[in-house]
Amino acid sequence: MLPGSAKMAEAVVELLERAARRELPLEELRALRLAVQAVPPAALRARLSDDHLGALFALLSVNDREQVSACVSILERLLQALDPLYVIQNLRAELQKGLFHPDDSVKILTISQVGRIVENSDAITEILNSPELLRQIINCIGGEKIAVAKEAIKSLARIAQTQDGLEALFVSNLLSDLKNVMATNDVVRYRVYELIVEISSVSADSLNYCANSGLISELIGELTGDDVLVRATCIEMVTSLAHTPHGRQYLAQQGIIDKISNIIVGAESDPFSGFYLPGFVKFFGNLAVVDSPQQICERYPVFMEKVFEMAESHDPTMIGVAVDTLGILGSNVEGKQVLQKTS
Repeated sequence: MLPGSAKMAEAVVELLERAARRELPLEELRALRLAVQAVPPAALRARLSDDHLGALFALLSVNDREQVSACVSILERLLQALDPLYVIQNLRAELQKGLFHPDDSVKILTISQVGRIVENSDAITEILNSPELLRQIINCIGGEKIAVAKEAIKSLARIAQTQDGLEALFVSNLLSDLKNVMATNDVVRYRVYELIVEISSVSADSLNYCANSGLISELIGELTGDDVLVRATCIEMVTSLAHTPHGRQYLAQQGIIDKISNIIVGAESDPFSGFYLPGFVKFFGNLAVVDSPQQICERYPVFMEKVFEMAESHDPTMIGVAVDTLGILGSNVEGKQVLQKTS
């Protein structure tokens, strides 16, 4: 380490010691904020103690925006130096409080640490043994700040990539927490559906856990329900589910692909079909490409009829979807042959 860096590291440690003794006024907190930016995090790793970090987390509980902002900056920098396993083993209670914090910057700091922890194979086990922390991560899906909700979804999807994670989320009380957070509002409900689709896409086993939870059935129920705007949102998620072979098999076995075809047939007499029809047609276009264009077009003739009908429409949105779908179909040899036969 360069002499200047060594001096700066000493200054940082001295300020951290004062923070641990609760003797750090705001101007010294500002100085610490600047000092930690000037020292490589690795240079501080061996000198950091639980007392230093605990004191900084404690300073977050004060209702002073500038103090909270300074502590968040300092902690962001210091936590980078620490192994994720150390963070979850020694700062579990602080992380939990951080996820409850009214200030979004604290929530983002904490949930980004959760993101680091779930990417570490040793540390993720510790999170699975912390039901309260998991519960709070689930509650973050319902937060107003989209950045917090997205990071929570990402972390939960990563947790669900392990067998123990699937068990923790779907075969415990946490499932009722997931269902409770869905009741917050429509936006949050769709976030949970997004999470479920993402987890389901990993493997047939993951999909079984999600299906047994009843949440995929709820998504399908909304897809085939009467609300046209909800239909338009849900079809995008169901299309994502159809990207994997096990997802397509599930949709076929449950009769969902037939239901989507029947809704396209019924769209003829629905004056509001313009809201959801493009998504339903795109669903079949995607299905044809990943499966077999010939089989899909033969089994669901209404799909091709609707595409050609949309191509001749006066609505630019409908024309755009038809052209895109024809382009997708024509992107392989079998699709080209199907188009030649039907045109």
